[in-house]
Amino acid sequence: MSDIVFVGNGRCYHTIDWYRNAKRLCYPRRVLYATDLIDSEGHVKILTTDDDVVDLYNIDWLLLKKQSAFGNAWRNLIKTLLIPLQVMRLKRIARFVDAHIYHAHSTYYMYLCWLAGVPYVGTPQGSEVLVRPHRSRLYRHFAVKSLLGAAHITVDSVDMQKGVRALCGREAMIVQNGIDIAAICRYTSSPAARSGVVSIRGFHPLYRIDDIIRARAASARKPRITLTYPLWEDDYKAEVSRRLEPGDLDLGRVMPKERLYEILSSALLAISIPASDSSPRTVYEAIFCGCCVAVTHSSWVDALPACMKARLVTVDLNDPRWLDTALARAEAVTKEPYRPSPEAAALFDQNAAAKVVADMFYGN
Repeated sequence: MSDIVFVGNGRCYHTIDWYRNAKRLCYPRRVLYATDLIDSEGHVKILTTDDDVVDLYNIDWLLLKKQSAFGNAWRNLIKTLLIPLQVMRLKRIARFVDAHIYHAHSTYYMYLCWLAGVPYVGTPQGSEVLVRPHRSRLYRHFAVKSLLGAAHITVDSVDMQKGVRALCGREAMIVQNGIDIAAICRYTSSPAARSGVVSIRGFHPLYRIDDIIRARAASARKPRITLTYPLWEDDYKAEVSRRLEPGDLDLGRVMPKERLYEILSSALLAISIPASDSSPRTVYEAIFCGCCVAVTHSSWVDALPACMKARLVTVDLNDPRWLDTALARAEAVTKEPYRPSPEAAALFDQNAAAKVVADMFYGN
């Protein structure tokens, strides 16, 4: 039986979850994880000794200690300069590993696979299709080459599917990243126990945390805010954090994931208001944990099953009292526990999503 190689960022919990599901589903086949990033720039290491990791020339030692705009630019420069070396490493892996297919997560790793001449499934991220190709001709060139070179393409939303079609004329298959529904069900709490507001996206300008703090200042209720975030930008975080109140909690990247489920299962309102979005996994986790979620309108909202859409409140950030409106809605919504419909469970269970990809693309 042939092996499977995942190629991606070893700090990305989305990709790691895909990888671990593939290991479980494809056993006894060997599933490897080729990466160049593990625990740099302040990220907590999430790869473990149980993961079959292959070195794609690790660059952690070349990166800065913290996340910042300059650090992002520096990382991109280092990765660009090392493309030839990493392609050589990937070709070496191909010589010594009997892999039927590679699964590349994000455009950079898709591009490495294309240059190395290995067969790959490509899974680009939202901004890599919807934003960056329209800002840079060079990035658009890389994105198109990476998409055209893939044996198959998976995306997580209709917008992404349309974006791929517009970029390169190819059809991508929509597969949700999925969430661990079985684990979440063990952490739901009674509606009476819910209180507080949780920000569930990155501490980065894209996710508009400053708008959340500004809305709390204009709120008549002045709720306590808990900040959880998988990524951040130091300069932005330092600036916005000066406006936090003594009762607020800055929890950073919450691990293990079960701890996040506990937080969401006791929160009244979760907030996700990024400037652009594709298919936000953390929002789906919040819904299944029973939260009401304040969001700005995006096309992914329209595509949700009715039972999930009913847990959302779409807010207008131009209304200074949008947070109070969302809190009032949350109090009404969370009086009843969330009961997912069969459609919601089928669409968003990560095990089911991983099995679809494995059955269709990983072969034997």
